[in-house]
Amino acid sequence: MTLQQTIKPIGSYIASLNSSSGKKAGGIGFTLLLAAAGYGLSQLPVLHYVGQMACAIMLAVIYRQVWGYPEALRAGITISGKSLLRLAIILYGIKLNVLQIFQDGPALLIRDIAAAVFAIGCTLLLAKLMKADQKLSLLLGIGTAICGAAAIAAVSPILRSKEDDTAVSVGLIALAGTVFAVGYTMLRPVLALTELQYGIWSGTSLHEIAHVALAAAPAGEDALAGALLAKLGRVFLLVPLSLVLILAQRYRRQRKLRRLKQQAPGEEAAIHQAAKLQLPWFLLGFLALSALGSTAAGQSFIHEAPEVMNAVTKVTTFLLTMAMVALGLNVDLRGSGKVIVKPLAAMFIASVLLAAGTYFTI
Repeated sequence: MTLQQTIKPIGSYIASLNSSSGKKAGGIGFTLLLAAAGYGLSQLPVLHYVGQMACAIMLAVIYRQVWGYPEALRAGITISGKSLLRLAIILYGIKLNVLQIFQDGPALLIRDIAAAVFAIGCTLLLAKLMKADQKLSLLLGIGTAICGAAAIAAVSPILRSKEDDTAVSVGLIALAGTVFAVGYTMLRPVLALTELQYGIWSGTSLHEIAHVALAAAPAGEDALAGALLAKLGRVFLLVPLSLVLILAQRYRRQRKLRRLKQQAPGEEAAIHQAAKLQLPWFLLGFLALSALGSTAAGQSFIHEAPEVMNAVTKVTTFLLTMAMVALGLNVDLRGSGKVIVKPLAAMFIASVLLAAGTYFTI
């Protein structure tokens, strides 16, 4: 039985549920189904390099183009795209040991900051020169600079990004990061780098933790340890970057508020509500779990129960995959195909320059 023959009847059955709770459960179940199918695809040869999130987004986008958006399931799909997404970001924080970053890698943190600023700035500059979509380019730049899909998902509510922009950005980051990670492993034998230097290079310049592990693991334990430490420094930057974006968005909205007050006196309350910027509460959860994982008790638990941490990691990834399915269902390639090309080119060139710059400064 083909994937189409499997998904279509199940989707039709779920859509037949009439109650509000049934529709919510059905929508969540539908994203779970496509996420599971994406996981299955990611276990196949070649596709395992791409990863389950990219495979799941691909299935969701294909479903949308062939059968349209499943309107009857919108309520549940929205829960997956918002609530489960935020839960995944919170759980993602357990991986971040802040104390280890400051104790063992302050020099790496400085390098990470420089790399992140360069990646975002370079992507936006290239996007401006190419006259590419700035919002999509910013998401891609942040994904390149910090930690791929997780960073894009975390900042999207702050930037009030469109769901299709978020989904497209995650898919492009996953694919580009895979290409770069495979390229790194192919180049490693001819590079004049020690294992540790190669690991630091990988951790400082590759897009996601999975890509870093994919590239560094074949080089040995020293390379992998250095790579993950360097990458954790970039994950840590998600918090200060989010705060900077919140302040920048607040400044922009205050300027807009003042301008609108001049144009529409007497409607200050409505205008203020429209321009209000909400604090993404899930980042507080991310910080809380990061703090927990950084304590002696948290580290003891992580080291003494690796199977539990492995399970948490898998659950986090799967929840994020379900959220990406929900976002992928909003992508209409008929209207966004041409928009993707220039931001993708800007991100790809910026990634190449980031890789070259970090290599020559190791």
